[in-house]
Amino acid sequence: MRLLHTSDWHLGQSLHNFDRHYEHQCFLDWLLETIVAEQADALLIAGDVFDNANPSAASQRQLYRFLRQARAAAPGLDIMLVAGNHDSPGRIDAPGPLLEELGTRVVGNVERDADGAVDVARMVHPLTNRDGAVAAWCLAVPFLRPSDVPRVEGGGDAYLAGIAELYRLALAHAETLRQPGQAIVAMGHCHMVDGQMSADSERRIVIGGTEMLPAGIFGPSIAYAALGHLHLAQQIGRHAHIRYCGSPLPLSFSEVHYQHQVLRIDLDGDALRETVPVPVPRAVHLLRVPTRPAPLEQVLDELEALDFPLAPAYAQPYLEVRVRLDAPEPGLRARIEAALEGKHVRLAKIETSSGRRGSLDEAAVSLDQLAQLQPADVFSRLYRQKFGNDAPDDQMAAFAELLLAEPAR
Repeated sequence: MRLLHTSDWHLGQSLHNFDRHYEHQCFLDWLLETIVAEQADALLIAGDVFDNANPSAASQRQLYRFLRQARAAAPGLDIMLVAGNHDSPGRIDAPGPLLEELGTRVVGNVERDADGAVDVARMVHPLTNRDGAVAAWCLAVPFLRPSDVPRVEGGGDAYLAGIAELYRLALAHAETLRQPGQAIVAMGHCHMVDGQMSADSERRIVIGGTEMLPAGIFGPSIAYAALGHLHLAQQIGRHAHIRYCGSPLPLSFSEVHYQHQVLRIDLDGDALRETVPVPVPRAVHLLRVPTRPAPLEQVLDELEALDFPLAPAYAQPYLEVRVRLDAPEPGLRARIEAALEGKHVRLAKIETSSGRRGSLDEAAVSLDQLAQLQPADVFSRLYRQKFGNDAPDDQMAAFAELLLAEPAR
């Protein structure tokens, strides 16, 4: 049996206020072709299909159009979709009865029976091969909030223990259903211990990082665990069968060097035979100029040397400009925009930094000290911390003028 594992589409996302509908559509068109070319039996979408809990009508149409097209292009394809932490569980679940007609099963909410016990049967679904026979069982577990998991008596972290118990119950149910030679595949949208996060675009699930799950929550009879949430494609520690496929496109400039992909998973009976990355072509490039922050004059020279062909605005590269400053530069943006005139790129972000990094000890003040500081003192301290010298008189005068200005009515 052959599966395609993907996650973290984030349909509807914008990058520094630039709409990315075109890029997402290019990915979905490519994925449709890949499903057919790879002769996939099932598609696993491990959460964060939308970028937020209230997605636009355009991004919802984009998803449902893709599901209809996938059904038409590969009539025997099973699609399994679970909600991520960016998704609304109810919104994911609502069209479920209609989507089943397209071979798509969705799990957004964790439901409970009349006695309050988790309905694990709703999260266990068969996956069929191209002959229509059940070849695997899928534990379709969405992102779990503390209220979703069963209560486990005893010490330790109740949230983590509840997640482990839910997976244990779902696996036990799947084992009562499967026949010899049928595999068990788990899905999850979670942060695993040893998982590498993106610097900018991944939302921490639980304050303090207590959401990090150990690989041991996936029992030994699980042939493959298809994970979502982390945007960097990676396996967890030494466990080659527990993997994040990563996001299909970079969601921030910190992901510019990620190798975006979907994973082709081949099962042989009840065992994992092979995992193969299938690279996703990048429809629109992200540029960081320069690659490391540099003085403004050097940056301007590099910007003026850019040479990209004319393209529609939605297909032009995104640009992050990285400038190292020794003092404030009031005309910074205007000078950068002038250097980019006619360059056919979209200026998404200007990142400024100084060559000096103040220590935490330098920046720290006690509550008593903070209470005694005047606004001008705070400004002066911050300036010194960032640039390594005292704020010049004209800067202090401008700040004082700002403080005295009457608020707009």
